[in-house]
Parts: sequence; C-alpha cells; structure tokens
Amino acid sequence: MLGGVTQQRTADLGFARLDVDRGARTGTPEVVYAAGKAPAETVGCLAGLLHAGLPLAWATRVDADTAEAIRDRWPDAVIDRAARCAFVGELPEPVGEALVLTAGTSDGPVAAEVTATLRASGVGWRRVDDVGVAGLHRVLAVVPDLARADVVVVVAGMDGALPSVVAGLTDRLVVAVPTSVGYGAAFDGLAALLTMLTACAPGVLVVNIDNGFGAGVAAARIARPGRPVQR
Repeated sequence: MLGGVTQQRTADLGFARLDVDRGARTGTPEVVYAAGKAPAETVGCLAGLLHAGLPLAWATRVDADTAEAIRDRWPDAVIDRAARCAFVGELPEPVGEALVLTAGTSDGPVAAEVTATLRASGVGWRRVDDVGVAGLHRVLAVVPDLARADVVVVVAGMDGALPSVVAGLTDRLVVAVPTSVGYGAAFDGLAALLTMLTACAPGVLVVNIDNGFGAGVAAARIARPGRPVQR
C-alpha cells in the first residue's frame, strides 16, 4: 500500500477503467487519449470523468469526427483544432509562466499540444515560433524572455539542436520535445530525439517524439510546484 494508492477510486465503463483520483494523487488528472478510440468511447470517458466530480475533462489527439461528437454532447466544449485537444468543463486560472519555443513553423502542431496542456494544467504561457539554429540570431533575440520564464519548452525536429543551445543560455530547466519533422535521415524524429538525449548542455529534460502532452505536464509541474490542478 503506497500512500493509500490501493484505496483510489476507479470508474468502470466496461470498455475503460477511469482513474478518477489521479488528479488528487499526482496533480494531473487522467486525460483521454482519443487516438484509436471510437468517438463514442472518447465521449463516454469524458462523461465518466465529469460524473466522478472532476471540474475539467480533456482529451488529446482528437480527430474531426471525435470533435464533432464532443461538441454534440457538450455544445460549449472548447475544441483546439491546432492542438487536436478538447476540453469540457472549467479551465483553471493560470499560475506561473512557461516559454514555448519552436525551431520552425512545421513544429507548430506539437507546440500547440504543449500550450493546450499548459492551459488545462493552469499554467500561463508565451510562445515564440521559428527560432531554429539555422539563424542563431533569432535564438539570441529571445534571451530576455528566458529569464522571465519559470520553465522553457523547446520543440524541434530536423537535427534537434535547439534545446542544447537554449540550455546554454539560461538557468531555467529546458523541456525538449523532438518532433517527426525532417527529411529521410531524420527518421521521423529519431535523429532529433538522440541529439536531445546527448545534449552537451546540462539541464535538458527530454520527452518522446511528438509528445507535446508529456512536455506540457512536465513543464506545468515545474511552473507550479506543489499546486495540483484538481483535488
């Protein structure tokens, strides 16, 4: 028995078992990963979380059909099409600030998932796009912004070099997100992932390829330590 974990509630929907106390336990509630689910299953999971008392239920990797099903059930749901996220309920007031940088415009969809996750996690954010290392002066222009942020999220594909550069310019922790953007030898983000894992500069935390949600959660926990979103 670990801190009462065995006493946590589960909502059994038949096709899914919702961990409805995850927010109280970890500061981040269970979030519905919609990819691979039928629209009705995603709607059912969201309804189950709300029925359990969560003030906000959200889903990631939401396609057009699932977004339509969510809007049909909850007309006032917030659908972030760029981030492929949907939110039902009350979004929290922001605390702190995360700075989200993209190496290029093509990294935008993953960065959108980062910012949507930060928003749902109750963290303020600012995003600056297209500051990749091919034009190093663009990175240097955002140095003053680094000092004002609680945490920095860097989203980059291709060679994935930007997080190491940024980490060498700030004392803030850098959450690095490799994306599947790039030509053949980029191997759908593997090259960027390996570059980030072997970054010369210390203070770089690396998440999986295209995992904007994981990066947003990590950044939120840094920006609002000890302040869980939902209880």
